[in-house]
Formats: sequence, structure tokens, C-alpha cells
Amino acid sequence: MVNAITIALSGLTSATQRLNASASNIANASTSGSLEPGGQAPYTPLTTQSRAQGDTGGVLTDVVPRNNAISTAYAPDSPFANSKGYIGVPNVDLAEEAVNMKLAQLSYKANLSTIKVQKQIFDELLQTVDKKA
Repeated sequence: MVNAITIALSGLTSATQRLNASASNIANASTSGSLEPGGQAPYTPLTTQSRAQGDTGGVLTDVVPRNNAISTAYAPDSPFANSKGYIGVPNVDLAEEAVNMKLAQLSYKANLSTIKVQKQIFDELLQTVDKKA
């Protein structure tokens, strides 16, 4: 039998990781750095990748660096500027991060509802068994 609570808890963990990645991206959206090898690199934005947890149900989520994480900006006065005046900046879209945070919120609500319904079913089962005893 598949345990709905275990599956919902894995969903809550996944939503937490998505929320943490988005929060980190927002907090570091302006953390620029050098494009030169060996220099202080700009912040690398994060994303999540989820996959099914196999026979037990649920989801496993990994936090990974985002593809196309760095873009360039012209800032010749920056201490990180190369000889042409360019620096590396994180490729963070605040609108995308807001959507990710909303998705995490909706995932929390859905998984908490699953736990609530599982509890109600279990309570109903206990009441039925108690009445027959």
C-alpha cells in the first residue's frame, strides 16, 4: 500500500527546496563578479530538478545550477570589470522567481491537504473499527 503521508512529505520537501532556490536567487540577483578565470565569479542562479521516487511514490528534488546562469553587463567602474569594461551578472528573472515561489506555495497547500485527507480517512477507519468492537 502506498503511504499518502510519505508521498505528501516528499512533496513538501520538494516545495521547500524550490522556495529556497528562488529565495537565494532573489537575494543574490545583484551579486556580480569577474568574467576572468581565477577572479571572483558572479553568483550562479539555482533551479530544481524533480524526479519520481520509484516504487515508494513521491518525488526527489535536487537543487542544481541553472543553465545560462551568467550574462554580461557593461560596468567599467566595477572592480570586477575586465579590460573591455564588462562584468558577469547573474541571469535572474524576478518575475520567474515570483512564479516559482507561488508554485511552491501551491505545492505546500496541495500536499498539506493530502495529509489532512489521509488523517480524516484514518480517523474514519478507527471509528468504524471501534464501533464494530
